[in-house]
Amino acid sequence: MSDHPLVSTQWLADHLDSPDLAVVNAWMPPVTHPDAPPVYPNAHIPGAVFFDVNEICDKNSDLPHMLPAPHVFSSAMRKLGIGDGQTIVVYDDFGFYSAPRVWWSLRTMGAGSVYVLDGGFPKWRAEERPVTEDVPRKPQSHFTSRLNHGAVANLSQVTRSTETGDRQLLDARSADRFAGTALEPRAGLRQGHMPNALNLPFTHLINEDGTFRARDELETIYKDAGVDLSKPITTTCGSGVTAAILTLGLTVLGVRDVSVYDGSWTEWGGRDDTEVVTGEP
Repeated sequence: MSDHPLVSTQWLADHLDSPDLAVVNAWMPPVTHPDAPPVYPNAHIPGAVFFDVNEICDKNSDLPHMLPAPHVFSSAMRKLGIGDGQTIVVYDDFGFYSAPRVWWSLRTMGAGSVYVLDGGFPKWRAEERPVTEDVPRKPQSHFTSRLNHGAVANLSQVTRSTETGDRQLLDARSADRFAGTALEPRAGLRQGHMPNALNLPFTHLINEDGTFRARDELETIYKDAGVDLSKPITTTCGSGVTAAILTLGLTVLGVRDVSVYDGSWTEWGGRDDTEVVTGEP
């Protein structure tokens, strides 16, 4: 395996029977359609286990699906049969939505070989590759969580970045949400963005066919958004999910110093003691 964080549907099909492979169906309903059902019970890639982002999270937080404590994460992975030394491939029902979040979570908790399926389940199905309703019976595995604190940004760190510019803040939300001209999908949040933040809607990183853009295209897209790829970056979005798509793109480009603001706009825009800016960047 290479350091590239994406694998193709052909690669996964060729290695689907490998004993050290773990396939993960990431799931989180879109915030605009919170009652949307997962595809997993009716069809999933053979051998895939179900990772519900809204369940494997910090249940003590008032914020949605925050990264849980390491021991909680280890316990959840153990029950899913995901363990140390496995090669993990994550996909989701939409192509690129919650899979990069689960990829980031696993990496942040110390998984060494974790990848995202390029094009996700839509591409897999379009190619008429095998699917099943059968839920695999996997033995419990030992997963050692080693939290990379540098991969997770909190409110105080992001506040400092807005004031000092020690890290670039890159927002994955749509341009109209960033500018404050569109309502936030979550009730009670102010409209706009963080001071000195840059905007790069995550959809810009995805081709029309649902696959991820090539490296040279990604480099141009980030630079056109005003990002200096040689300096530290913190990605953010509505609730820490699509920010991971920007982190995935930066990983493709070999950028190392990247963190995700886990609370993202749900935390920042839901407070009355944080500065909010409106208008174009």
